[in-house]
Amino acid sequence: MLTATKNIAELEQIKNDLPEADRELFDRFFRVETTEGRLKAPVEMRGWIDKNFGSLEKVERQKIVKVTNLQTMEGSLFNELRASRPMDCQVNDEVRQIIENSAGDPFCKAETGTPEDTFGRVNGSHSITAGNIAKYDGYHGLVIFKEHNPLQVSKEAVADYFETGFEWAKRGLREDPESKYYFFMWNCLWKSGASIIHGHAQMTLTKGMHYPKVEALRRTARNYYHQYGSDYFEDLHRIHKSLDLGWEWDGGVKGMAYLTPVKEKEIILFADKPGIPLYHGVHAVLEKYMELYAISYNLALYLPPLSDAEEDWNGFPALIRIVDRGNPNNKTADFGAMELYAASVISSDPFRVAEAIVGR
Repeated sequence: MLTATKNIAELEQIKNDLPEADRELFDRFFRVETTEGRLKAPVEMRGWIDKNFGSLEKVERQKIVKVTNLQTMEGSLFNELRASRPMDCQVNDEVRQIIENSAGDPFCKAETGTPEDTFGRVNGSHSITAGNIAKYDGYHGLVIFKEHNPLQVSKEAVADYFETGFEWAKRGLREDPESKYYFFMWNCLWKSGASIIHGHAQMTLTKGMHYPKVEALRRTARNYYHQYGSDYFEDLHRIHKSLDLGWEWDGGVKGMAYLTPVKEKEIILFADKPGIPLYHGVHAVLEKYMELYAISYNLALYLPPLSDAEEDWNGFPALIRIVDRGNPNNKTADFGAMELYAASVISSDPFRVAEAIVGR
């Protein structure tokens, strides 16, 4: 169980209190800088500020924590005022109604409403594949869930989605052995970028090299190994675990509430290879996400190539990244120029996220 006393605003002090070896490892991975944002509010605003933020003092002097992953150069900005807000709420009737009203779409009759790939369809116990009609790579398919409602996901169904996608990839590889780089992604609801509400995931096969962000992580891990003689992913997990942000589950699955999330409540899971333990770990995270009303999310699976490649993929795990995309009823986009071109601005405290996922 994790402690419930830490918070992101005190990250510098938390780091300083670590044992020396862990503190040195932290400094190898992360740079933390703390600053204060100040303002003066007019008298006319003070009632509104007290109601929405608790006190004038919290608004007039705001603690900002900037965390940078020195290996990947990912960075996040945490505002104590934003991060202290409660995370839990519930699915409201409007979202439920939108999902119910969307029933009967082409994905509900996938075999006649969607095209198939040149090598046919993969029919899983909870899903079926289709060819994406507007492809963004040579092989671009869909895993269409047999359950229309994307918020109803069982442990068995989640495992089937991944396994069905993997079988699709193997068939594509047999058809074109050069298309060896597999990518699986799952966008849930419109806030995540999903154009169709019906539950579905997507997968691609590409050739030549992996997609740039996956390849960049591979290069980071190899450079880290050559510089320090140690495994990047294991050390990253170790430092998160020392902070009470990391955990281990059955089957060799390791998880963490990431210190430099791309957006809200980002969770990273990894295992030596893809398989049921990792997929059940994904389901466990999604169950907790639902409790936090994190019902619109992006998920990606990073894997080494499906066959031999020129690059060194030694030690690269099966890695899942999951991120909350915010309240579906909120019409404000959660990504702006800061996230695209500078650093991510984060409202959720990773310490509260870790507590929510694995308990106190």
